Amino acid sequence: MKDTNASAAPVIEARGLGLTFQTADGPVHALKDVSLTVNRGDFVSFIGPSGCGKTTFLRAVAALEQPTEGTLCVNGMSPDEARRARAYGYVFQAAGLFPWRTIEGNIKLPLEIMGYAAAERAERARKVLALVDLDGFGNKYPWQLSGGMQQRASIARALAFDADILLMDEPFGALDEIVRDRLNEELLRLWARTGKTIGFVTHSIPEAVYLSTRIVVMSPRPGRITDVIESPLPRERPLDIRDSKEFIEIAHRVREGLRTGHGDAD
Repeated sequence: MKDTNASAAPVIEARGLGLTFQTADGPVHALKDVSLTVNRGDFVSFIGPSGCGKTTFLRAVAALEQPTEGTLCVNGMSPDEARRARAYGYVFQAAGLFPWRTIEGNIKLPLEIMGYAAAERAERARKVLALVDLDGFGNKYPWQLSGGMQQRASIARALAFDADILLMDEPFGALDEIVRDRLNEELLRLWARTGKTIGFVTHSIPEAVYLSTRIVVMSPRPGRITDVIESPLPRERPLDIRDSKEFIEIAHRVREGLRTGHGDAD
């Protein structure tokens, strides 16, 4: 893929980022010397072994964790300022829908907290339900939907206040492969329609290669970036692109980066 965002202002900028947790058993170095720029409209996947800091980095962007070294800017602001400016939506590993609220009610919840008027809440919920192909399911309850549909509802909730950035922490990891493939296709269509900047955590090499404009490969703890791979794949990607020579070559480079990262780990 050609870099159409080369002149765009950076959306996320990390420089020499480090994050150490203090525990009863001593310090845990989650991130070390992480430097990365994410431009507007990028789809960036973070991949690495468990405990490598993928989720920690995403949580730092969302001001859910505080870095102990380096700098981190989101839309030119500190992560905390970006949070208050509603610069991003966050999709967690589990859908996290309240069972006593309808799907529409779950989507409206952050809008209620933010003080949107009732009419606007209803209109925004209607639009994002259509965006994630859940028309007609707004009055259903979470238990009436499949796991994949619940995750789509979770994505709709994150999109409801129209943030520029969508942060996704392994949202499809618990789903079976068939559902996961379908949601990967739907997520690419959603990205194409909205132009959001997406940060996406995954353990799956094929998922990272299929979705991303760039793939960030990370080492075991302390989490460091071992490779950043620019994807040459076109924006429109049918699932059978995974059988192409280009796809297989990128997947091989990711796999080699993961092996190298293990070898370099402290």
